[in-house]
Amino acid sequence: MASFNKVILVGNLTRDPEVRYTTGGTAVTELGMAVSRQWTDKGSNERKEETTFVDVTLWGRTAEIAGEYLSKGRPVLIEGRLQLDQWEDRETGQKRSKLKVVGESMHMLGGRNDSGSGGAPQSAGQGRPASNRSSIGAGGDEDHSGGRSPDQTFYDDVPSSDDDVPF
Repeated sequence: MASFNKVILVGNLTRDPEVRYTTGGTAVTELGMAVSRQWTDKGSNERKEETTFVDVTLWGRTAEIAGEYLSKGRPVLIEGRLQLDQWEDRETGQKRSKLKVVGESMHMLGGRNDSGSGGAPQSAGQGRPASNRSSIGAGGDEDHSGGRSPDQTFYDDVPSSDDDVPF
């Protein structure tokens, strides 16, 4: 049977990113995220909120960019996969485990002044206004159709006609 391991999280950072480097020189950043879910209780008609705290690991250029531009409180979208880390506690000898997210891409949300000291550089597509988010892939240098962003590729492939406009 085929399996699928994909996670998409939107939340705020609970701490400043910690950038480290492996002995091979690869950047690794650990993030903490608070992800909230809101709903209305049907019985009491009361608004409820539940917050889940998630550990995220980023690698390579994405890790370096997170360390440079992100700070505690900053909103961010992470796409990645779940990974189970297992180890033996040195003091008790008990087996321990922790579920975390390995981020494969990161989208910085909000403007330059959102809950942090550093802001992400904002980019504009060709002929389109600047977005209020920046997107970074796991390698930071992915090839998307000859250097065009996925958004540009999508809009270039969609045929346009005045007959399609509903007004």
